[in-house]
Amino acid sequence: MIANIDENVGRLLAALQEQELEARTLVIFLTDNGHSVREVYNAGMRGMKGSPYQGGTRVPSFWRWPGKLVPGDRGQLTAHVDVFRTLAELAGARLSPEVEAQVEGRSLLPLLADPEAAWPDRFLVTHVGRWPRGRVEEFKLRQSAIRNTRFRLVQDTELFDLVADPGETNNVLAEHPEVVATLRAAYDAWWASVLPALENELVIGPSVNPFKAAYWEQFGGGPDEATRKQMDPATFR
Repeated sequence: MIANIDENVGRLLAALQEQELEARTLVIFLTDNGHSVREVYNAGMRGMKGSPYQGGTRVPSFWRWPGKLVPGDRGQLTAHVDVFRTLAELAGARLSPEVEAQVEGRSLLPLLADPEAAWPDRFLVTHVGRWPRGRVEEFKLRQSAIRNTRFRLVQDTELFDLVADPGETNNVLAEHPEVVATLRAAYDAWWASVLPALENELVIGPSVNPFKAAYWEQFGGGPDEATRKQMDPATFR
């Protein structure tokens, strides 16, 4: 997969150069959360996909626009939620009040233009977001983390100094009570904002995934007729 992506990104960049579109094209490469196989290279980070540690949540993001962006790494704390605002600002789009109320993140343009641009500290939350129906409160802190630029509080029980310990090996919770209190308060505020949005928390879904049903209708396969009769008839058109 790595070789495939490497080859095809190369083909894309070559095509842009051949068609003289490099100067008018912003290319963004980023991935979803971390690897899902144990015992593989993970840049010294702890954890994997599905975990709240750095190894399960931190990913690369490459932005390429020759002549427009200043090359080099950015050490500031950024996230996927910053992409929309960045593209909106680049396009000159004015966000309506309704959109503004929903959009998170910041525009990355100051950082893309200047690696030393001012970038206020911030909080970023990670939560796996899976639990049995109706048991949301039990899972408030499971597989969760909140961080600022320097510290990361994991599941409310572990605090890591990411500057001194990027591999998250040394729990310094007892050494920084004021940091823990600040991160806990920020996480509680975030959680309180999430709860009203769980509109489907008690909804009971169909007995079979509608996407599966649609696939079976189009291509065949799936459960036999007797099994289908026991399923929710609304699932099948």
